[in-house]
Amino acid sequence: MRILVSGAGVAGPVLAHWLTRYGFRVTVVERAPALRRTGGHAVDLFRPAVDISERMEVLPRIEERATGTDRLTVFPEGARRPVRADLARIFGRASDRHVEVMRDDLTAIYHDASREDVEYLFDDSVTSVSAGSENGDGDGSGSGCEVTFERSAPRRFDLVVGADGLHSTVRRLVFGADAGRSSFLGAYFGVLSLPNLSGLDGELLMHVGVGRTAGMYGARHLGDARALFLFRSARELDWHHRDVPRQKELLRGAFAGLHPRVDGWLEELDRTPAFYFDSISQLRMDSWSRGRVTLVGDAGYCPGPAVGGSTTLAVVGAYVLAGELARAGGDHERAFPAYERVMAEHVRGSRAVALSAAKTLIPASRLGVRGLAQGARLVSALPAGPGRALLRLTTRSARLYDSMTVEDYAPAAAV
Repeated sequence: MRILVSGAGVAGPVLAHWLTRYGFRVTVVERAPALRRTGGHAVDLFRPAVDISERMEVLPRIEERATGTDRLTVFPEGARRPVRADLARIFGRASDRHVEVMRDDLTAIYHDASREDVEYLFDDSVTSVSAGSENGDGDGSGSGCEVTFERSAPRRFDLVVGADGLHSTVRRLVFGADAGRSSFLGAYFGVLSLPNLSGLDGELLMHVGVGRTAGMYGARHLGDARALFLFRSARELDWHHRDVPRQKELLRGAFAGLHPRVDGWLEELDRTPAFYFDSISQLRMDSWSRGRVTLVGDAGYCPGPAVGGSTTLAVVGAYVLAGELARAGGDHERAFPAYERVMAEHVRGSRAVALSAAKTLIPASRLGVRGLAQGARLVSALPAGPGRALLRLTTRSARLYDSMTVEDYAPAAAV
């Protein structure tokens, strides 16, 4: 049975790995000419994603590439002295298994785990896709999906999966340009690469003001550093996800005057080799499937970039989708609804975490600025029991990730 996966980020290669293990034939198409090797930004893998990575036998490689960021220094706007906290303790109390890793390192590791058995088409993109027959019997018969590409010749697949992110092409082509409800959480997020002139090694520096937070960190295996920016906006701004000059203009305007150190980070915008910007928005759809097409990860249920644990959710979603397809013998009419049922509670929980995290990480008042800094210090300073109890009172992430479980799908016969 032939399956096309659009997107070679996080969800795509994880899905491809498990599908091939269950006997499916998989092609992954990716718009980029090659895997990105600039490091990207740091992402978190919480317990369920760590467990899945361990089953994929790639956890040692992920742990080798962990950022090693374990200290936090917060500079509240207007305060005389910074506040310091033990970041490793904070994360350790949020989840009993956690690894922070650069996104591009993670995608490369997942790609390596699947590339021997998967056909990868880089520098190409889907231009049209039929949703296929609603009445297939799951064995590859029926109409299937006719797919056209920018560069490759048209091909037919039994199933198509969009794993191509918040701005998914597959979602737009199959579900329509206005598919789902994009719920703007009132904030934006940006990351840029810059020289590690401060010599950061295992430390995250954060400057926090009312409505804006900027930070800088270095990964232990990188020669450079990353600056991250989060800022509030009462309305959605005028920009496009491919208009990089406009994105940089918005970032400069939002952070002008926060601190001379932050001004220095912004000066690197015209020289940075890697830049990312997006709104912090949640994607809400009634269903992630139509005919023989379904969506996984941010393409179907983005809880909010940078604040909702979307990387962990993408890994879990890819694993569950592959498992349900194997269990159903490739019958999408059984597998897709089962996949959506399993993931529904996880998605709702991640949305709630994102709302809470956005409010905490980008304070709306001076009281909130002081609370963020002092709360981090207190959680890291308390003994393990009280520290975990306080964390449970102040954030939903610990409850969500500690309770999120995934089934151990038994390998099925070749499909």
